[in-house]
Amino acid sequence: MGLISYKTLMKRASDEFIVNKSRFIGHGAPVESEEEALAFLAEMRRTYADASHNCYAYIVGANMGVMRYSDDGEPGGTAGMPIIEVMKNRGVTNACVVVTRYFGGVLLGAGGLVRAYTQGAAAAVNACGVGVMHPTARYMMDVSYPLLNRVEYFFKSAPVAVEAKDFSDVITFTFLVKVSDEPTLIESLTQLSEGRLEPMRFDEIYSAWKEE
Repeated sequence: MGLISYKTLMKRASDEFIVNKSRFIGHGAPVESEEEALAFLAEMRRTYADASHNCYAYIVGANMGVMRYSDDGEPGGTAGMPIIEVMKNRGVTNACVVVTRYFGGVLLGAGGLVRAYTQGAAAAVNACGVGVMHPTARYMMDVSYPLLNRVEYFFKSAPVAVEAKDFSDVITFTFLVKVSDEPTLIESLTQLSEGRLEPMRFDEIYSAWKEE
């Protein structure tokens, strides 16, 4: 399929701090395209329309082919560049980071601004968490009640992400597994159930898995 793995943000999140009476809020979000990055930026600008600055950076593409950033009125090189450098250092792409500043009346100077926006970007990335996008298979699997405890115990340490668990005459699990882990997982489930479990693969997607 030609899919490659890459790092991105796990979820939308934010964090904030104060530097010399200025309030900084770092926001981050995973995005799939430049349009999604610009939409996230527009949302932050609407939400924080009363802020002094909404500086940003985004990187799009598995090969980091699109990189944009803006100082949004701060002195040149003191905001957008530090934000994108944090993103590049963490290796994340398909991601947008916005650092909002409410000016507190105390000038920080160029060096202080660089440090503050670097901290804001790092706070956003840490709040979002970094995951690795992998080709991922989605499965459905019916589990009889006598096997339920055994399967749930196995899944606690298995490389899977359970998306849903529906109870009726059997329990139907919907779960994700990295394509690279598929053969081992299927073999383990077969051995666990002596062949009674029949996982059915019905989708393949890109999904973020927590950075190891």
